[in-house]
Amino acid sequence: MIPRYTRPEMASIWEPQTRFKIWFEIEAHAADALAELGTIPKEAARTVWAKAKDATFDVARIDEIERETKHDVIAFLTHLAEIVGPEARFVHQGMTSSDVLDTCLNVQLTRAADLLLADLDKVLAALKKRALEHKMTPTIGRSHGIHAEPVTFGLKLAYAYAEFSRAKERLIAARKEVATCAISGAVGTFAQIDPRVEQHVAKAMGLVPEPISTQVIPRDRHAMYFSTLGVIASSVERFAVEIRHMQRTEVLEAEEFFSEGQKGSSAMPHKRNPVLSENLSGLSRMVRAYVTPALENVVLWHERDISHSSAERMMGPDATVTLDFALVRLAGLIDKLLVYPANMQKNLDRLGGLVHSQRVLLALTQKGASREDAYKLVQRNAMPVWRGEGDFLQLLKKDAEVKKYLTDAEIEEQFDLGYHFKHVDTIFKRVFGES
Repeated sequence: MIPRYTRPEMASIWEPQTRFKIWFEIEAHAADALAELGTIPKEAARTVWAKAKDATFDVARIDEIERETKHDVIAFLTHLAEIVGPEARFVHQGMTSSDVLDTCLNVQLTRAADLLLADLDKVLAALKKRALEHKMTPTIGRSHGIHAEPVTFGLKLAYAYAEFSRAKERLIAARKEVATCAISGAVGTFAQIDPRVEQHVAKAMGLVPEPISTQVIPRDRHAMYFSTLGVIASSVERFAVEIRHMQRTEVLEAEEFFSEGQKGSSAMPHKRNPVLSENLSGLSRMVRAYVTPALENVVLWHERDISHSSAERMMGPDATVTLDFALVRLAGLIDKLLVYPANMQKNLDRLGGLVHSQRVLLALTQKGASREDAYKLVQRNAMPVWRGEGDFLQLLKKDAEVKKYLTDAEIEEQFDLGYHFKHVDTIFKRVFGES
């Protein structure tokens, strides 16, 4: 995490003080359950809560202890004992470090998912607002980067809305999958601790018990979580790249908002660059970079090793913080995006009507021409226009072979721009559930 791309709400989830607070809650809830089962004195469990519930843990002190013990959980428990006193000997009864570490990580990941879901709602709201605004704004559709057939800018935004709607559904599922708790002791057999302790802690921490753990919660759950973040990041970049293309000088159909006093270049005062979109591409790459280690973390030795631990200490904060920042930036970009319908129309007209070539092709086949012959007739009139040597409509009207099948009026009919948008309402109803 670096401050430049960090929002405080997400960063706070990963701060040491937050982590130690969660560790304490796990231990204290476990002590409550152990006390109810008669394993430890009830007074001891009450003392743990009373003395440490509102404590501010001394991160420097814990780090100092860890330098000697070389063990983070033991360092924390030692510091907790300094706060609680003799009753701290009843803390962590029958538990292993991973019970605390894994349960804590999943609490953090679920909290992070909640923030990311709120971010996605902001993106979806911005996309819907702008899509409805430009529902029927004509623009050129491109395949291979080349003019294809007309679409509307609203449809481009609707594509993104549908994609981020799927992202939200996936993240909800990933949150549910990672929201498990393991308090099962060494190698996961519950030999030293009753399963009812796990049930109590899980409920208290907003999780569900892991059906079967080893000494760790299975990492396929985390692999799915971080893979989902990676897919969302790809969706962020897909839209960002679209904006970058649309802002190119030769295109200029849309443009990032450029504030008063903003500078585009240290050398060229005229520059207005798509810096937000380019930034989103870079941030998306970083989120996706953590998918591979998440997948590799699934493969641990036997009941447990810690090859996953070092990776997760980085990927948990970095991936969630980065995606959080990217989604909020994307929502703002969409909300303030400058859209230029006149330039869209200018680009639509740039190829002299060639965007209607398929309609002419189909009209010829409906009047009796074979598809092969119709294709040749249309293409031989299209290629001169492509080279800037005429107008497509006029060339078709002058082509004697075309005129065998179509009258001037029938040819002109194929150049109706509105024809391409007759099902926009249907698409919008599918996407937004409204006409």
